[in-house]
Amino acid sequence: MNLNCSIVICSVLLGLTFQSCNQNKALTHAGINIDYMDTSVLPGDDFNAYSNGIWLKQNPVPSTESRWGSFNEIGERNRDRLRSIVNEVASDKNAKKGSNRQLVGTFYRLALDSSRADAEGLAPIKSLQNEIIGIKTAEDLFKVIARFHKRGISAGFGFYVTSDLKDSKLNNQYISQGGFNLPDKDYFFQAKHDSIRIKYQDHIQKMMAFVAKSNADVKVNALVPYELEKKLASKAMNSVERRDIQAQYNPMTYNEFKSRYANLKWDVYFSELGTKAFTTIVVEHLAFMNELNTLMQTVKIEDWKAYLQWQLINATASNLSGDVEQQDFNFFETVLRGTKVMKPRWKRALDQTDRCLGEPLGKLFVEKYFTAEAKAKVNTLVDNLTLAYRERITSLDWMSAPTKKQALSKLDKIIRKLGYPDKWKDHSSLSITDDSYCMNIIRSNEFKHNDMIQKIGKPVDRSEWGMSTPTVNAYYNPSVNEIVFPAGIMQPPFFDANADDAANYGGIGAIIGHELTHGFDDQGSQFDGHGNMKDWWTEADKKQFKARTSLLVKQFSGYVAIDTLKVNGSLTLGENIADLGGLTMAYYAYKKSLNGNPSPVINGFTGEQRLFISWAQGWKNNSKPEATKQRLATDPHSPAKFRILGPMSNMQEFYEAFKVSETNQMYIPLASRSLIW
Repeated sequence: MNLNCSIVICSVLLGLTFQSCNQNKALTHAGINIDYMDTSVLPGDDFNAYSNGIWLKQNPVPSTESRWGSFNEIGERNRDRLRSIVNEVASDKNAKKGSNRQLVGTFYRLALDSSRADAEGLAPIKSLQNEIIGIKTAEDLFKVIARFHKRGISAGFGFYVTSDLKDSKLNNQYISQGGFNLPDKDYFFQAKHDSIRIKYQDHIQKMMAFVAKSNADVKVNALVPYELEKKLASKAMNSVERRDIQAQYNPMTYNEFKSRYANLKWDVYFSELGTKAFTTIVVEHLAFMNELNTLMQTVKIEDWKAYLQWQLINATASNLSGDVEQQDFNFFETVLRGTKVMKPRWKRALDQTDRCLGEPLGKLFVEKYFTAEAKAKVNTLVDNLTLAYRERITSLDWMSAPTKKQALSKLDKIIRKLGYPDKWKDHSSLSITDDSYCMNIIRSNEFKHNDMIQKIGKPVDRSEWGMSTPTVNAYYNPSVNEIVFPAGIMQPPFFDANADDAANYGGIGAIIGHELTHGFDDQGSQFDGHGNMKDWWTEADKKQFKARTSLLVKQFSGYVAIDTLKVNGSLTLGENIADLGGLTMAYYAYKKSLNGNPSPVINGFTGEQRLFISWAQGWKNNSKPEATKQRLATDPHSPAKFRILGPMSNMQEFYEAFKVSETNQMYIPLASRSLIW
C-alpha cells in the first residue's frame, strides 16, 4: 500500500495496556474535516459520499494529474519541503564530491536545465544507439542486453537478486518476464484494449522517427518492436496470474538453466553483467522463458536490433529533449491515464532525484523534517496495533490452536522499520557530474545494479529499505517479515499529533494494521515468521480461511467502478484482506485505549464514528476515467471508493456505530460477510 510522512505519531504507553494519545495535553480538534462531508447522504448507503461528498465535488482532478486525493495532497507538501532542500544544495558549488549535498545538488541542477536538454536532443544516448548498430551475432546481442540491464533499461527479460523464497537468509538470482511496455500482457490481446494498441503502435512509430532523425545509421521498421513485444507478452503471466507465488518459484541449477534455455547466451550475458559465479537460479515465468528461447531462433538479429532501439528511446525519453519527452507523455500519461498536462519541470526533476538518489535525498529530508521523537511515537502505536492483533488472533473461533500458535509466533517476529533507516548506504563512489542529465540517471542505475550484484553469495541484509524516506507509502515484505513506514506518511490526514485519538487510529493506525495484515493475507500467509515460503496452516484452517476470503472475492467482484467495468476481486484480494484487517485492528486498539470508558462525543460524533470517518477521509479520491480503467486491469488495490465501502460492509462494528440496517445499500447479510479477523 502507498502512503507518506514528516510529523509525529500519537504517544502511547509501551506494554500490555493502551493509553490515550492525547492524555495530559489539550485536544486541538477532532481530526476529521466536517466541511468535506455530505450528511444528506445516509452513511449506511454510501459512506464515501457521506464522509467525502463535498470534497469530491469541489476537488476535480488537476490537469497535471491522473487522480487526486489524500496521497497527492501529502505528496505536494513533501515536494515543497524537498524543493527547499534541493534548491539550497543545488546552489552550493563547493559541496564535497560524493557527499549527499553534492550528489543531490548536481543531479537536480542538471535535471532543471530544459534548455540544455533541448540543445542536446538524443546526443546523450548516441553511443548506446551505436552499440546496438554494432550487433552482428547472438553473443553481441546478449552483451548489449546485459549492458542495458546494468543501466536500468528494460530488454527481453528481467534479472534481479533478492532473498530466496524458501531460505530467506540467503540471496538468490531470479530471471523474470519483461521487455514489453504496455501495462499488462492482456493489453496486447483483449478487444477492450483495441484503441490503446493502435495508439501504442502510432506512438512507437513517432518515437522511432526521432531516433532515425538523430542517427542516420539507424534504419528501423517501427512495427517490428511492437510485434516482438507482442510475442514476448503472449506467454507472459497477467496481473492475476502473477499473484500465484508458488507458480513463480522454479529453482534450478545454473547448468540445468543453461541447458533448458540453450538458445540464450547466458555465459556471455552474466559475464558482461559483472556477476560473481553462482550455482542456482530461480526462473519465475517458465512459459515466458520457453517462448524467449524459441524467439532467439526464429527472430532475425536485425529485428532484435530494431527492438533494442525502441527499448532505449522508451527508457530514456523523459530525460531527453522536450519534443521526445512530450511524445512519451502523450501516450503513457494522456492515453493510458488521462493526464492532460505535464507537471512543472521542477516537480519532474524532483521526482527523478528521489527515484535515482532516494537515500541521499532522504537523509537530507529527515535531518530537517523528522525527529527521533517522531520515530519513537510511531513505534508505540505499532505496539498497540500488534497487541490488538494478538488478542484478535487468540480469540478467533475458526482457527485451531496449532495454527494460532504459528500465527502468534510470526506476529512476534515482524520487523518494524519506521521513519528512516538505522544505517544509510554510502553513495560516495557514485559519480554525478555536470556532463549530462541523462547520463547521471544511467550512472545512478549502474550504481544500484552494482550494489545488487554484490549481494550474490552473501547473506541477506535485513536492514535494507525498499523505499526512499520521503515516499508517501508503506509496505510489508513477506520474505523479511517486515513492515516499513517511511517518514513521508506520518502527517495529516493519516496522523495529526493534535487530533483526537479516534482519528489517528482510523488513519495511521488502520494503515499500520493494514501492513501487519499483509503478513496473514492470501499471499503473506504462505510465509512463516522467518520469511520462508512454508506451509504452517492445518488443512482445516486453510479451508476455513479460503472460504472466508472467497466472500471478499465475490463481494468486490460485484462493485461497478466505471461504465460496466467491475473490480477484479481476485486481483485485489490481498489488499482487500489487508484493508479489512487493518480497520478491524484499529477499531479494537482504539476501544482498548478507552479503558472501558465511553468514547468522547465531539462535534456530534462518537469516537467510533470518527474512527470510520477518518479512514474514509484518508481515502478520498477523484480519478480520470482512463486511470480508473488502467488500475482495474493492473492494480492489486481496489479503487479508493471501495476501500471505504468494502471493509465497512463486513464489520458489525460499523453497523452499530451508524445504525445500519438491511434497508441500507451497504448492508450485507451476516452469512455473506467475510469474518476473518
